[in-house]
Amino acid sequence: MKRLMLGNAAAARGLYEAGCCVVSSYPGTPSTEITEEAAKYDEIYAEWAPNEKVAMETAFGASLAGKRSFCGMKHVGLNVAADPLFTVSYTGINAGMVIAVADDPGMHSSQNEQDSRHYAASAKIPMLEPSDSGESYAFAKLAYEISEQFDTPVLLKMCTRVAHSQSVVETGDRVEPPVRPYEKNIAKYVMMPGNAIRRHPVVEERTRKLTEYAETSPLNRAEEGSDHSLGIVTSSTCYQYVKEVCGDTYPVLKLGMIWPMPVRKIRDFAASVEKLVVVEELDGFIEEHCRNLGLDPIGKDLFPLEGEFSQNLIAEKLGVPVHGGPTLQENIPARPPVMCAGCPHRGMFYTLSKNKVTVLGDIGCYTLGAVAPLAAIEMTLCMGASISATHGFNKALGKDSEGRTVAVIGDSTFMHSGMTGLANIAYNQSNSTVIILDNSITGMTGHQQNPTTGYNIKGDPAGKIDLEALCRAMGFERVRVVDPYDLAACDRAIKEELAAEEPSVIISRRPCALLKYVKHKAPLVVDADKCKSCKNCMKVGCPAISMKGGRAAIDNTLCVGCGVCMQLCHFGALKEGE
Repeated sequence: MKRLMLGNAAAARGLYEAGCCVVSSYPGTPSTEITEEAAKYDEIYAEWAPNEKVAMETAFGASLAGKRSFCGMKHVGLNVAADPLFTVSYTGINAGMVIAVADDPGMHSSQNEQDSRHYAASAKIPMLEPSDSGESYAFAKLAYEISEQFDTPVLLKMCTRVAHSQSVVETGDRVEPPVRPYEKNIAKYVMMPGNAIRRHPVVEERTRKLTEYAETSPLNRAEEGSDHSLGIVTSSTCYQYVKEVCGDTYPVLKLGMIWPMPVRKIRDFAASVEKLVVVEELDGFIEEHCRNLGLDPIGKDLFPLEGEFSQNLIAEKLGVPVHGGPTLQENIPARPPVMCAGCPHRGMFYTLSKNKVTVLGDIGCYTLGAVAPLAAIEMTLCMGASISATHGFNKALGKDSEGRTVAVIGDSTFMHSGMTGLANIAYNQSNSTVIILDNSITGMTGHQQNPTTGYNIKGDPAGKIDLEALCRAMGFERVRVVDPYDLAACDRAIKEELAAEEPSVIISRRPCALLKYVKHKAPLVVDADKCKSCKNCMKVGCPAISMKGGRAAIDNTLCVGCGVCMQLCHFGALKEGE
């Protein structure tokens, strides 16, 4: 059956048809939908793990038991899972194991543009790189065959444009292979030094065999062109852009297996053209391989190292006429991202900003607390870093910072990697205040459940972690819960906890305003006669509030009646609606 499918949905379909039985992932844009789609198949056990390391170890355990498994993550998530990644390369697998990693060129929803291909080379694990939904489907299926043939996990490298674009996929039926019996093998699976040192040569020999496989695999194909003055080596979305720009003018070597790459195939292709050009986003990964083969390609001296490519960029760099498109006659004003109307984090960030508190932030939709007019967050590094960095900040400056510095972290991020940082504060005793922004969901990636919500990936009841009890069990005597819609309560909590002479935790609890079960009040109304145009209500940065005709105005399509702005109006101009 032919279907129009999202790249991530196509990859999930490939997992399903290949007989994958266990899926464990942590949500991360642009990888999230692979696991969400996989969870729709009853034959697959799917779960959200607390973090990517746990997810990869879970997938390995399922593979060890003899069932095909999968774990998915975004590129920075692979950093978290790097510990098991490098060693599972040594142990190998039992049943097939596929690891999807989705890069984000252009940083649409990420804090960096790292290139995951380096992980494949460094960990010595094969990586397949699809260029559309059809290949996402086919490569996911083939990855299991490669995994079991070569006794290795296989990386499936997605990227934003492949993951979130649609193309036609011809699907088939699920074929679940027999369970591979688990056999005790201490020399293979117990990676203490004496065993690991014997596994390293196995990995190197496997890489040699995979390189030979890459020479003849249909994953890597040469496409003929009419003009051999130029030959292009490319992969992923860049392949699509090259074909759109150049058509069949120049020969193209399309690499679907991006590690290990073929040797003879690339040399033969280079010999067939006068000039070799490598078109790839981010780092010169293919280019470096070509140079190691003694070739002299044109690559990053022509194409940029940063950002997403486009058809126009490639046309410009290759000297091909750029096709002009329709242009707008007017400049559209910029629309910077802001927290949603009624976002429960807004009241807490307003209070922190008002009190001139130094706020070290974390990864989540609440990172928007750094945006004007709140401009509260002053640092965001990686998952969990807010707590650890606050501890270090306070240890470095002592009383000069302890009474005016806090960490803010979301409930899902806290479960991901915040707990160890909190344990460090309790153990090494810095007088630090941590604010857990509990909005009862994983908000930034599209409302996935997490261990604090009480529901699993399918929405069924699941184990629920009690944040207050957990913090107290970790050694915190001062743990309090506030409603971020109550500005006076937030102000009181922040001042009291910063003044305390011991570590403390504030849990700012209010469900995300976009959750379907959250019941909102009627939009607020403005009494224009009482409005003094002081713009105090604008200080919270709510998109539902604007100034029209010199008076405050409420957008009824956005306002959820949270009342935060109403608490800032000293003239009674903002009132609850009917």
